[in-house]
Amino acid sequence: MHTWKLLLLFFAAFLGGVAIFMVKSDRSKLLKLILSFSGAYLFGITVLELIPEVYHGPEGSEIGLYIILGFLLQIFLEQFSEGVEHGHIHRHNETKIFPFGIMFSLCLHGFIEGMPLAKEQNNELIFGISLHHIPAAFALASILMQNQFRKASIVFYISIFAIMAPLGFFISYSLNNVESGMDAYFNKMMGVVIGIFLHISTTILFESNADHKIDVRKMVAVLTGIAIAVAGYFAGGHSH
Repeated sequence: MHTWKLLLLFFAAFLGGVAIFMVKSDRSKLLKLILSFSGAYLFGITVLELIPEVYHGPEGSEIGLYIILGFLLQIFLEQFSEGVEHGHIHRHNETKIFPFGIMFSLCLHGFIEGMPLAKEQNNELIFGISLHHIPAAFALASILMQNQFRKASIVFYISIFAIMAPLGFFISYSLNNVESGMDAYFNKMMGVVIGIFLHISTTILFESNADHKIDVRKMVAVLTGIAIAVAGYFAGGHSH
């Protein structure tokens, strides 16, 4: 097992969450740029690498069903998470009310995303998930802070979310060592994750301001994310 993958998955989310204590000014503009970049990068690697890979894998003819399942699953999870996965921060008037729905759906979301990562040669996907969890953890920390949780409690709950993707990775890795012929399993889980990514990335990319226009900074962030995904595709010498 590559320990660096587990550490990257954990610390990207953890540091993204605890960054709430270090940023004192308005955070919305920077968060939106990070979201735009991560959404574009996720979309790029999904279309260029993940989709061709799963359709060339075991049971590729059925993989579309799992992609649709992942897409619908994300719609369902967002009924509880309120869009925290793509950085939405909603104001809560309640005081000291723990957002169980948000926490549960975020943790399940992170766990599922970590499961197909145990398959070898998924460095781009690991980077994409790690990047995507930074604003999600930041948004979760913001909600907890708005509900007047203590710093220690916020760090504790952020740590729980941060451990979910590595936990999904570890469980899949352990199953792969015990059971043979896990390629079909990894392919199906990747299909589910692709569906989740397609929902999240398109939601981020299609969000616009009140005039339905994308400002220059967001456009630069989107083009940069796409460019890095394309560069990684050609650097990897892919030929499907």
